[in-house]
Amino acid sequence: QVQLVESGGGLVQPGGSLKLSCAVIGRGFRANSMGWHRQAPGKEREMVAEITSGDRTNYADYVKGRFTISRDNVKNTVFLQMNSLKPDDTATYYCVVEGMHYDDYGVPTALRSWGQGTQVTVSS
Repeated sequence: QVQLVESGGGLVQPGGSLKLSCAVIGRGFRANSMGWHRQAPGKEREMVAEITSGDRTNYADYVKGRFTISRDNVKNTVFLQMNSLKPDDTATYYCVVEGMHYDDYGVPTALRSWGQGTQVTVSS
């Protein structure tokens, strides 16, 4: 029904910046909440940031003041600007979206979808 295409991960030195993008591909989908989670090796997946359709944002305490989430509703894309990166930020970052998918007859179905993940490595 929908596909999430992530980009922007990579290797960066401590104190550096990266910007992640996640585009929602597919017809008939209207995103409500969009967000990013991450999972480091040996750890559970955790919420990083989320943004509602009304642009209300919520951040994990450990990224407040360093990360900024935003969205482009026209392009159905969510972004995560990451500044002042630390080695502890090293993880696979996953995009997640929740919303309604409308079929060709206008019948809605609630949908929650995850991206494939993009690796962020913070190391000198």
